[in-house]
Amino acid sequence: MPVLAVVSAALIVAAVHWLLIYVFSTFPEDLPGEVLGWSVPAVAGVLLWITRLVPTGWKGRAAATAAMLGVVQLSSVQMNAYFGLNRTVGDLLGTAVARIPPLEAELTRQAGRAVPVPLAEWARPEGLPSEGVLRKADIPGTSSGFDAREAYIYLPPAYQSPERPALPVLVLFSGQPGGPADWLTGGALRSHMDRFSARHNGVAPVVVVVDPNGSSSGNSLCMDSRIAKADTYLSVDVPRWISETLDVGAERSNWAVGGFSFGGTCAMQLGTRHPELYSSILAFASEQEPALAKEREKTVEASFGGDTKAFEAQTPLYLMKQHSFEGSAVYFAAGATDPEFTGYMDVLSAAAREAGFEVEVRRIANSGHSWETVSKGMQDALDFLAPRWGIAP
Repeated sequence: MPVLAVVSAALIVAAVHWLLIYVFSTFPEDLPGEVLGWSVPAVAGVLLWITRLVPTGWKGRAAATAAMLGVVQLSSVQMNAYFGLNRTVGDLLGTAVARIPPLEAELTRQAGRAVPVPLAEWARPEGLPSEGVLRKADIPGTSSGFDAREAYIYLPPAYQSPERPALPVLVLFSGQPGGPADWLTGGALRSHMDRFSARHNGVAPVVVVVDPNGSSSGNSLCMDSRIAKADTYLSVDVPRWISETLDVGAERSNWAVGGFSFGGTCAMQLGTRHPELYSSILAFASEQEPALAKEREKTVEASFGGDTKAFEAQTPLYLMKQHSFEGSAVYFAAGATDPEFTGYMDVLSAAAREAGFEVEVRRIANSGHSWETVSKGMQDALDFLAPRWGIAP
């Protein structure tokens, strides 16, 4: 019976995966093998539990239920460990993120306040905090009509000084499905930025984690299409809100965009469509091009009514063939055990070099398509951007 349950579970997992990818188009890429593998024990446990419901007494059923729940929990823990998203119970329940306060007036740009001093002229004052702060805010889709979820903002220690320096800006996107809060849990954003600021005298970029999808299951493709005006939101509404609301440097050469998985794809799109806004890119496990489904035709049909040329004209590979990106830079990283996305990275990085980008490529050892790739690569990525931001080693 156990052998039959495991074999049946493997067949069920394979069938459900095929349906999710090729019929319902829930995901545009195959799920990682580790996740599919750990799904098998959970399904097998449920099948074995079903066989114990009728022929045993209540004690047997209770024991079978406890065993089944234990196996399901073990599988869930292993899948969460692979993705590296929820590091604590607070992350899982959302309690830590829920405690983040709204952006208050004293942390915004105010009339009459001194203009931020050039970063090279700023000196760290006495009593500056050793840690940055996290806040949340709504960024309205004034021009785009896009309805986004709350954004999260990291303000480094230097931002909290009486005389604020003109800090660089880093706009980040999470994967899909997911949301901005994933950068605070799986991405451990605050600890990464605090570590960077501790090595640079309290200086780090102002980070704004933005929602390009509108919901956990949504997929805007980060384009202006029949789905949404996501590009207008990210290239007009978001930069305008940052410039009008926060004390940051006005030089767009000090603005960068980045993300993981779908977010890395979105970052590549913004950096190639709007290099005048975002001259630097952090692309963690980026797709080769935006996608709603495994079959490209489904994406083109849903977004541009089947107009392939209109779709391709907004993709990074097409734009890198058409334009020169001298002066722009891109940092690529993907897990070494993630062959699909390392393949995408190789294609994109070769095209970026041909287009004139300054390029850095990293294969993150012992890491797959998970937030662990971000955790292991983030400090290196920030060090890659630091000279471009004018932040001394």
